[in-house]
Amino acid sequence: MGCVKSSLKTFELARGSADSPPPRKPVSFHITRNTYARTHTGVRNNNVRVADVSLEGTNILSSVPAGIVEEVLTVKDVNFNVVENATKHYTSEYDIADPEETRNPQLVVRRGQKFEITLQFNRAYDVKKDDLRLIFQAGENPMPSKGTHVEFVLSDKDEPKKWGAWITRQNGDYLQVTIMTPSNCYVGKWELKVDVVKKIDNKHSIFRYSHRDPIYLLFNPWCKDDMVYMPNERELKEYVLNESGKIYSGTARKITPKPWNFGQFQGNVLDCAMKILDESGLNWSVRGNPIPLVRKISALVNAPDDGGILVGNWSGEYPGGKSPLSWTGSVAILEEYYKTSMPVKYGQCWVFSGVVTTICRALGIPTRSVTNFASAHDTDGTITIDIHFDSEGELDDSRNFDSVWNFHVWNEVFMARPDLPTGFGGWQAIDATPQETSDGVYCCGPVSVEAIKQGEVNMPFDAPFVFAEVNADRVYWSVMPDGELVNVYIDKGAVGKNISTKAAGVSDREDVTSRYKFSEGSDGERVAVLKANQLGSTIHKDIYKRGQNDVKFSLLFNDDVFVGQDFEIQMKMVNNSKDTRTISGRLACKTVFYTGVPFEKCKSEPYKVVLKSGEVKIITVKVDVDDYNDKLQDCCLMDITAFGRVDETKQIFTKTDELRLRKPHLTIKVSEHGKVGQRMKVEISFVNPLPVTLTRCRLEVSGAGLQEPLIIKQGSVEAKKTFMTSVDLLPRKKGDRELIALFSSDQLDDINGSVTIHVQPK
Repeated sequence: MGCVKSSLKTFELARGSADSPPPRKPVSFHITRNTYARTHTGVRNNNVRVADVSLEGTNILSSVPAGIVEEVLTVKDVNFNVVENATKHYTSEYDIADPEETRNPQLVVRRGQKFEITLQFNRAYDVKKDDLRLIFQAGENPMPSKGTHVEFVLSDKDEPKKWGAWITRQNGDYLQVTIMTPSNCYVGKWELKVDVVKKIDNKHSIFRYSHRDPIYLLFNPWCKDDMVYMPNERELKEYVLNESGKIYSGTARKITPKPWNFGQFQGNVLDCAMKILDESGLNWSVRGNPIPLVRKISALVNAPDDGGILVGNWSGEYPGGKSPLSWTGSVAILEEYYKTSMPVKYGQCWVFSGVVTTICRALGIPTRSVTNFASAHDTDGTITIDIHFDSEGELDDSRNFDSVWNFHVWNEVFMARPDLPTGFGGWQAIDATPQETSDGVYCCGPVSVEAIKQGEVNMPFDAPFVFAEVNADRVYWSVMPDGELVNVYIDKGAVGKNISTKAAGVSDREDVTSRYKFSEGSDGERVAVLKANQLGSTIHKDIYKRGQNDVKFSLLFNDDVFVGQDFEIQMKMVNNSKDTRTISGRLACKTVFYTGVPFEKCKSEPYKVVLKSGEVKIITVKVDVDDYNDKLQDCCLMDITAFGRVDETKQIFTKTDELRLRKPHLTIKVSEHGKVGQRMKVEISFVNPLPVTLTRCRLEVSGAGLQEPLIIKQGSVEAKKTFMTSVDLLPRKKGDRELIALFSSDQLDDINGSVTIHVQPK
């Protein structure tokens, strides 16, 4: 008798019966994914005898008469037809599926769509004699009850939305089989096994072939039955297949594109995405549902509570890691995490968003990075941002807990939402930047963008927080001379400006603000705010008024200023009353982090003027480069604040605004078209705008199919001098490829540029 060991991982077969020759020495069969077992005929292959199954269904092992094994149909090899299947499934760009990139290309396919494999046997398959069964398994402990073990016999027909397989062609010992997966099956790595069932002495013997390579099964936005189905082909090319893009930053008036290499098809990126899903603790039962899956991704990309991919750092100091501004894309981050399993240092919102875009696109979920300018961070759930001034006209940071980020980047993923009422599917917002916890974890979303627009903040997930980011009112408070704290002004249009993403199919920016909110001040916008505020804890009073508001104030400054230039802040005052007005106040500016957190004061000057009836006066404060040069933080942002109080009427004017000092961009020159496998040269240059020398200079270049992320140390760049260098590239893939370059130094960071290079085939 044979005996089973270790749950069929190792077993022995021996011959022995009254009518058979004496038993021979048992032969062990070890079933592993990447090694071949031996049959007792001495032939080396992947086939093993699993068990004899009686017609009554009892699992036993029995003797095998001499010569029977030689008659059994055995699988000699399985060809996954990787190139042909990848072309049909839009997966040929994955490096792991490209024969030009790897010696052992892997099969990457999308669920709900047919793919073909070729089976090679030891003899011709006979449909009348041979029974074949295909088995697919996922996870460490595959179980039919959990849907991670699926088995079925070859059939004559395709049953929609179900696992199935049928023969499409036979040529001698070769059999071409078409396999269909359901549109809701689990996303992950699946193992393929082939069982040959042989009837011997009124019993069924099963001989199993286990293929050495897994099948990567992804979401399918081309499949109408998949929850991530996207009907627009142009958008599919952009939000699933495009490996490069732009992430926007700056201010609402000065929007700057930052080129980003998403690189979802490069290197180990797909394996890294699979790894974080495997290690996430996410039940397999929801591995086919994009709603909980993307929520989990928003948690796994940050590191605070689960050791995720990226460590957030907004301090301006980055020991033991890279400045968030120095990344050119997601690939280097994911490769480091895949290699070390340790959180990578460091990220800020655009880095978190870029990594989320890469992971979701790699898994087949349409995704884009979205930037909200003047983005509110509501810390107390009131859906308002409260700003306090003290009695001297200075911002009172001891009371200012809410903040308005100059910009904030999150993601949108495209999917159906059958858990919500009709009309709330489509783009959903998720956010991996660790701002606030949700259900005790740093994650956010997915929340329907349409629900945000309608003010339906009771819908899952985290709708009140996202609504406040785009539509909170900015409420100004000031301490009066008698010590009373009063609400002096409510700005209903200061938050959620020019919400931006890269447009599909072109290099332009698309403004998606109208998807998140109705026009500022419109009836629809106010209704949405009132509806959302019903869940808030604060009910606002009307604008505080004491006396007449007969002096008109205006805060003026040039917002087209480069780093290294002086600039001016002005307060314009017009007395529209018939009486004289005495006005005292303050003009100030300070450097800030892009999150709105103040860093250091640059200028703060009080003023007092007397205006006759109808008179106009302008107060000017000059800010020299020496006032701010050594105080700037990563994004070169400043907050401008103005305060004015009319003595006679107690009218108060408060205003905060933002200024981003512009940086130069790299000029990248390419003298020729690229060609796969042939070196080419690009020239990179820019002019140092600062009155100081740039030291510890570094240049990083990267581009999907063009160049793996490469950091090149550079010499110092003197004040106002031109930096110029050249870089050799060796293109690996044909087509239009984007090269991204980024220059960094101790004094100035994130000088970037990009260029599209047309690469011809060999």
